[in-house]
Amino acid sequence: MSSTTAPDSMPYVFPTAPTSMRRPAIIAGVVVLVVAAISIALNHIWFGAFFLLGTIAVFGNAQLVINSVKAVTAEDNPRKKVLAVNSAVRLGTITVLALIAAFLVRPDGLGVMFGLAIGQVILVLNAVIPVMKGLRKQP
Repeated sequence: MSSTTAPDSMPYVFPTAPTSMRRPAIIAGVVVLVVAAISIALNHIWFGAFFLLGTIAVFGNAQLVINSVKAVTAEDNPRKKVLAVNSAVRLGTITVLALIAAFLVRPDGLGVMFGLAIGQVILVLNAVIPVMKGLRKQP
């Protein structure tokens, strides 16, 4: 056995990812305030408003995902297809609405796309960083 492999008797435990929205919401709030201040300074007030809408959409989607997973896993026979269809419809709707805003209210409507992207990065990092730290601590 080499020094890089764990013995078979050691259980491999995956750390849990945080599901609280408090920390990422605070971080996103600070980012939205910074973007709003910059957009006001550049005389593109609506960019900041659309950025806020995109960020809210990401957090709303994340909460709906959590609720959907809880509902499906509470069933006697949970089905992945229900989650897949639910997610596809929700993401499709958000994407179409964001694209409509981006095209109809140019250039400030692009704030929705940036809000979606930055909000998603914040949520992903909120989940990944604690898990990676937990994995590093394991022998």
